[in-house]
Amino acid sequence: MKIIGLITEYNPFHNGHIYHINKIKEMYPDSLLILVLNGYFLMRGEISIISKENKTKLALENNVDLVVELPFFFGSNSADIFAESSIYILDKLGCDYLIFGSESNDIDLLTTVAKKQNNKDFNDLVKNYLSEGINYPTALNKAIGIDLNNPNDLLGVSYIKAINKYKSKIKPVTIKRTNDYHDQETDQEIISATNIRAKLSKNNKINKYVPNNVEKYINTINENLLFKLLKYQIVTNDELNTILSVDEGIEKRIKDAALKANSYEELINLIKTKRYTYNRINRMLMHILVGLKKDDKQMYTKPQYIKVLGFNKKGQSYLNTLKKDLNIEVNSKINDNLIKDYELKCAYIYQMLSNENVIEFEIKNKPIKMSSINQE
Repeated sequence: MKIIGLITEYNPFHNGHIYHINKIKEMYPDSLLILVLNGYFLMRGEISIISKENKTKLALENNVDLVVELPFFFGSNSADIFAESSIYILDKLGCDYLIFGSESNDIDLLTTVAKKQNNKDFNDLVKNYLSEGINYPTALNKAIGIDLNNPNDLLGVSYIKAINKYKSKIKPVTIKRTNDYHDQETDQEIISATNIRAKLSKNNKINKYVPNNVEKYINTINENLLFKLLKYQIVTNDELNTILSVDEGIEKRIKDAALKANSYEELINLIKTKRYTYNRINRMLMHILVGLKKDDKQMYTKPQYIKVLGFNKKGQSYLNTLKKDLNIEVNSKINDNLIKDYELKCAYIYQMLSNENVIEFEIKNKPIKMSSINQE
């Protein structure tokens, strides 16, 4: 039996994710699927429109065997940190393959780029380009010497770098992505999550693009409340430079923007510069909202525990065979932990913004069982 790893955010879960899972089952009929799932606040600084609990249910209902958490501490960071933390967890869980969507579907190209990035000269070159005032994605491409702009390809490079870093046995495999991440006009049955969220913002129907049981789980995030909470955090904090991803020198610009802005979108646009991309500012604001400090993040470079969010019988059986050999804490053994504390803080904020009761699931710390979903 092959152990297959997936890393996703499901914002929201859609037909493309079904395609991904079915394709894996077609490639590896005798396989067990382990999903590392990002929760309430995501890699690009977005807020998930489906809660962690309900994303877990959707995954289990659609042939994922074991779902584990990627904590906010790592999941709300750059692609490299996001990838390293996810690969670390999958490696601990004995995965044989990581299968991810890719625009190029060229694993050799992505491996070549990953090798280029794994040297000091490359990092120095990126820093030089950044010092010229250009943003990180552009600096990265200039340093690579290859025009690699597609988000899933770039994330794939980060996955391969992480696999190499940990000397993991995991083999990366790509599945050809069937849609353009940036395209918000396509009307096919498989479209990007970005496109779906854009349609939701215009009050358009999305039933064509998602499985039947998804829409009942979608939350409307209160952006007005989000902006008020953020504004309070910004104007009352005299040490914004201590917050993770807030670079020294930009804190004054953030404060000035908070005093002038009348909405979340306006706040981002007032902060935005050529150097700071939309996604980077989004992440920065999420770190300010939750209060994630640089000093706290420096205490932990990788996950300290594995939190199991859910499983079916197959996933539970596999986990039981692993537990005696795992050299990392699992759910029931998690004691007081800074990473866990931040996750709970995220849950409280998410509950305010979505009006969904997520605290109970967070505090119970008990995995969802597929059998219990079927009884709902």
